Amino acid sequence: MKEERVFFKSQDLNIEGLINESQGQNAVVVTHPHPLYGGDMNNNVVESVVRAYVENGYTTLRFNFRGVGGSEGGYDNGTGEQEDVTAAVAYLCGLGKTSIDLAGYSFGAWVNAQCIESLTDVKRMIMVSPPVNFIDFSFLEYSEKIRLVIAGSEDDIAPPAMIKEMVPRWNPEAEFRMIKGADHFYWGKTGELERMIGDLI
Repeated sequence: MKEERVFFKSQDLNIEGLINESQGQNAVVVTHPHPLYGGDMNNNVVESVVRAYVENGYTTLRFNFRGVGGSEGGYDNGTGEQEDVTAAVAYLCGLGKTSIDLAGYSFGAWVNAQCIESLTDVKRMIMVSPPVNFIDFSFLEYSEKIRLVIAGSEDDIAPPAMIKEMVPRWNPEAEFRMIKGADHFYWGKTGELERMIGDLI
């Protein structure tokens, strides 16, 4: 992967990202886990999601939420972070990308879910380990954009049984996939994760 460091504006803040540009219209924004628990764009799962998309010819943009790494500002309980996602999507639109996916892991999936309906340029969304046992997801109603939800069988932050019950409300057409033996961090299981995402793409 030949990622380049970029900065884009979210409101008046400079947000740090890594972009891997490919030809064509397809692109994805990938969001990272909880900033207050050490989450950033260099996370192993975030890198796996990026790799799956790069291998399928997509332009990828991962970034650090406000207050993380080289991004200005501070943690904003998911509110300002939605602005960061919106700004990342706008940045890709500015590069002429017209078919954009949104993929989030853990906290990133929660932030994405809150702003997905307002993001008219986003065609579909992938959620990896949405932390339903840790943050309230009751706000999330039907969205045709939700296409794939992945969880690990040993994940107590994103328990597969809880998620499986919620997916039909989010989108009855969405695919729910479970990775056996994986916990919230997917150590040793990221190859399987990449294959599942590759299957969808």
